[in-house]
Amino acid sequence: MPATTPDQPDPGAPDTRETVRITVRDPMANRETVRLPQQRTGGARGGKPRRAPLVVAAAAATVWAAVVSYLPVAVVMGLAQLTEGAASIGGAARLGLAGWLLGHGVPLDTAAGTLGLAPLALAVLAAWRVARAGVHVTRAIGARHRGSPAQALAVAGTIGIGYGVLGAIAALILDGGGLSASPARAGFTFALFGALAALVGALRASGALRVVVRRLSPVLRDAIRTGVVAAVLVLAAGAGIAGLSVALGGGSASDMIGAYRTGVAGQTGITLISIAYAPNAAVWAAAYLLGPGFAVGTDTAVRTTEVSVGALPAVPIFAGLPEGPIGGYGAAMLAVPVVAGMVAGWLLTRRKLRADRPAQAARWPVVLGAAALAGPVAGLLLGAAAVVSGGPLGDGRLAQIGPVAWHVAAVAALVVAVGTLIGAAATRIFAHP
Repeated sequence: MPATTPDQPDPGAPDTRETVRITVRDPMANRETVRLPQQRTGGARGGKPRRAPLVVAAAAATVWAAVVSYLPVAVVMGLAQLTEGAASIGGAARLGLAGWLLGHGVPLDTAAGTLGLAPLALAVLAAWRVARAGVHVTRAIGARHRGSPAQALAVAGTIGIGYGVLGAIAALILDGGGLSASPARAGFTFALFGALAALVGALRASGALRVVVRRLSPVLRDAIRTGVVAAVLVLAAGAGIAGLSVALGGGSASDMIGAYRTGVAGQTGITLISIAYAPNAAVWAAAYLLGPGFAVGTDTAVRTTEVSVGALPAVPIFAGLPEGPIGGYGAAMLAVPVVAGMVAGWLLTRRKLRADRPAQAARWPVVLGAAALAGPVAGLLLGAAAVVSGGPLGDGRLAQIGPVAWHVAAVAALVVAVGTLIGAAATRIFAHP
């Protein structure tokens, strides 16, 4: 048995060491408890957020949307009337009011007749601001992410009524000096415009758009999405063609602007007015690519197979008109709408193949049904664009400007349907032979 040294205890002996008890006092034990004030989660008592009354919120948002869309028009009109340095704030404000009404689709009565060709760029700006008003009002009344279509309709209706009142007031102020508009027509047009634009914003902000979309059948839902994509692609192609045509005729456009002799500021205003009509030209170019074409006056036609126009006003937007029927390599442009439909059909099938259950989502009846219905959807959208893009420029030979809406709608529905069917079917075949 090994010996142990005095410094090493015997492993077999019992442990006789003393236990030392250590007491640790909590340094926070004798301190007073401090209560922090409750943080507010809202402006009202009980932690509930404050909600603005619908009428008050809609009035404030509607007035602000109207002011924001009106001021740029007044500035542009003020620049356009600068002739040899002569201009007035009152004249610019009145002309801006006329342009603002015209941009919403309200025809103006002038000494030369009815002026009803609305600048679509201004219409887009006004629609965007009213849609934002719908978003702000939805948030202010506490309806955000509620998913309630009824609340979205209430917001849109209230904003539409307020916007209609503003339109009627603007028409009343404008009356006089050889320039006028019907207050009743202005009130109705503004009310419809405001309600539709605000409904878009209210549906998105409230989440009701998702609720409405879920209630649609999958085929119809895909058809609407694909038709919208195809229509946008056709309009984008039209914008490209219109821009290219104006660029090629840039010399003539510059001569037209210089002929006004209004100085740099005035020519800037005229240029901005021409830019405001650029979306109109994009729609006309899309109608040209589709085949029906458009008119630039009574008994005139601008089509791929015929160009017959008379004397035109010195407006830069007319500088890009074709000089004759299309021919040679230019005929390839006629395939652009079909290609746009094919791209939309390809996107449709690719989206279905990326679904959680691609074998079920990308079934032939679903894909072909959505592709076929996308044609009429695109036709309705392009036909509506043709309606708002045209209008009279007086009671003379320029009383008819723009495409014939039902011609554009019918041809677009057929062409886009063919393109989407080809694109969707080809993608489906090559993805799953």
